[in-house]
Amino acid sequence: MRDVVVIGGGMTVFGKLPHRTPEDLGREAILAAIEDAGIRPNDVQFASWGTVYGGWCIGQRMLKEVGISGIEVLNVENACASGASAFREAWFRVATGQYDIVLAGGVESMTISPVAGKLIPPPSDDLDGQLGLTVPMFFALMMRRHMYEYGTTLEQFAKVSVKNHSHGCLNPYSQYQKELTLEEILQSRMICDPLTLLQCCPNTDGAAAVILCAKDISKRFTTRPMFVAASVLRSGDYFHRWNDVTFSDMSHKAAIAAYEMAGIGPDGLDLVELHDAFTVSEIMHYEDLGLCEKGESGSFIDSGKPWLGGDIPVNPSGGLLSKGHPLGATGVAQVVEVWRQLRGVAGKNQVEGANTAMTHVLGGYVSGLESGAVSIHIFKI
Repeated sequence: MRDVVVIGGGMTVFGKLPHRTPEDLGREAILAAIEDAGIRPNDVQFASWGTVYGGWCIGQRMLKEVGISGIEVLNVENACASGASAFREAWFRVATGQYDIVLAGGVESMTISPVAGKLIPPPSDDLDGQLGLTVPMFFALMMRRHMYEYGTTLEQFAKVSVKNHSHGCLNPYSQYQKELTLEEILQSRMICDPLTLLQCCPNTDGAAAVILCAKDISKRFTTRPMFVAASVLRSGDYFHRWNDVTFSDMSHKAAIAAYEMAGIGPDGLDLVELHDAFTVSEIMHYEDLGLCEKGESGSFIDSGKPWLGGDIPVNPSGGLLSKGHPLGATGVAQVVEVWRQLRGVAGKNQVEGANTAMTHVLGGYVSGLESGAVSIHIFKI
């Protein structure tokens, strides 16, 4: 396998943007990535594009807007992991020598999607979903169990939202750039007890794109590329084998595989962008990614370690809770964030001295499985 590097990245501002089409959002992100990489549109040999509700041939629709046609385009749907899955596919095409310069991207326009203003409906064969087990309800049950097992408090869960909204205020691409207090979060509208509104990620529109290439040609474009040290994609195991709903087995196994591939452990990471669709998600992922011991995530958030300026900043972008969650774009936007962080150009939310980073995204609920997909990437500069 060849060494693969990221040489450019771009994204739109995230937000509720019903006046902008997916094509408009995608065009902006692609042009920003191409300009950042210093390549021409006709240098792109392959593209993979992630979306959930973008419709057919979404990648081709994005690429034609910037003068790219006649190449192999692969469109990817893997729920919230769609963008990360598209990135992995692009990485794989270069790593195996099929192409030298590729593009990975993602887009979602949730405010004009078929589920705009609604709960995402369960599939017809999902008995639990048909009986009312929505995604917020599922995570609320996990939250209650974590409280029961480890004594994690409501305040500790809410601190995740305080932290991520604080970080989001420093990110000009973030959907929400407003500080929130613990009281505001805990007293916001109840969605599914004990999850309140401000502990749930918002509906978001946006797009992101990155350019990857083989290491041996990267010097034509940059003197400081970002190496893809690990790329892992897994699906969930059968639900009856999942012994502890407070701990994501699939994320844990994917993290172990990523650490082995990259040759580092969690202690070697300088920052993490992880899937904080709900506050309980981030609390759980501290543990299954190995950032703290099992059952210690409450004290971990209390310690300040995952805050900017702490030992291992988590979601310095603001995460899904503040930056937003356009499903198909999220995984790629995480890569854009760490691309800027590791080059030292992130701005006010810069993690000083960052040389390594992890991105993590969990995608979809599948009846009978722990979840649909998880994708983890580790990067080095």
